[in-house]
Amino acid sequence: MPNVDLPGDLQLQTALQLLKQAGREVSVDAAPGSMTWLQAVVDALCELSSRDALTGLANRRQFEVTIVREIDRVARAGEPALVLMADIDHFKAVNDTYGHPAGDQVLKAVAGALQDCVRPMDTVARYGGEEFAIILPNCPPAFGHVVAERIRTKVSRRTVNVAPGVDVQVTISLGGAFAPQWVRSSVPLWIERADRQLYRAKTEGRNRVCLEPAAVYEVSAEEKGLLFGTSQFQDLE
Repeated sequence: MPNVDLPGDLQLQTALQLLKQAGREVSVDAAPGSMTWLQAVVDALCELSSRDALTGLANRRQFEVTIVREIDRVARAGEPALVLMADIDHFKAVNDTYGHPAGDQVLKAVAGALQDCVRPMDTVARYGGEEFAIILPNCPPAFGHVVAERIRTKVSRRTVNVAPGVDVQVTISLGGAFAPQWVRSSVPLWIERADRQLYRAKTEGRNRVCLEPAAVYEVSAEEKGLLFGTSQFQDLE
């Protein structure tokens, strides 16, 4: 990342205050005000803007940047990729019974379990509320179901302390869809297909995994348009 000066003392103090409030004070072996120190401030701000403040996972903005890159890679390289959407079961009941601080503890515990189950190359994000999203690049169908079940099992075995002497068991439902290989899909289409499977997991009883069968996936009309819309072969459809 190129060196960037933060203009003015006021902007710099505001940036440092934001980092302090987020618990991300700059720690670098360089004199305050030096180019190395300023670069560390900018890097910390970039990291802050891409992370969910509560869980430390990637936030939705970072997830959307990452999935666009993954769609491009799948279209060019043809490697299989999986998106998982996960939702905490009966989360509202936790908030209603024990309060929102208890809900925050559950969210952090689930986030930690998700992160424990994936590879460094994978992206785990808090998508919104009690919903999470996971991008698994280079993920063959057989491996996809294994990792999704591993995540579900890991969460179901984790006890979360939400108040003195009060522990709760948490489960999640997961739905997943594979990106069409060699096809340039779109973020809404891919997420919609994974969400459809998540809805199926919820309606079939929760605490389960439902993945779209990769072998029967058909390219949608919209994806065909993305593939051929600007191609010299579009008249051959």
